[in-house]
Amino acid sequence: MPRRARVTRRVILPDPIYANPGVAKFVNCLMLNGKKSIAQRILYNAFERIRRSSRKEPIEVFDQAMRNVTPVIEVKPKRVGGATYQVPVEIRHDRRQALARRWIIRYARGRGGRSMSDKLAAELMDAANGVGASVKRKEDTHKMAESNRAFTHFRY
Repeated sequence: MPRRARVTRRVILPDPIYANPGVAKFVNCLMLNGKKSIAQRILYNAFERIRRSSRKEPIEVFDQAMRNVTPVIEVKPKRVGGATYQVPVEIRHDRRQALARRWIIRYARGRGGRSMSDKLAAELMDAANGVGASVKRKEDTHKMAESNRAFTHFRY
């Protein structure tokens, strides 16, 4: 963080096929070692699998999955008088989206077997249907925040 000037956010250009900046950001998070074309191929193949198997528009499935995985509240550790409390705090919009993308990609990579596009398609469909590991992670985060609600008065 610079001391004087505000940090300006770079504008992410929308992806070439769906003209959606959320999909472009997802491709950037999916990318490894700067290989953007491979990340795009993986995501677009996953979208094709979604289109064939669920007979729905893949961008709608993607948006629904992102909505179902996006957390609203999380816990942050706060040290007070020698004790560390898990304090529930509301999450900024850009961090919500980043966490949702990160969780979907992490749990898709963790699935067994097949190609990455198969695993990503399965994780996106599960998340859109409200099941799957990434949705469970969101629910666990919310449960943790709910159980530590007594410490909200320590909020920053």
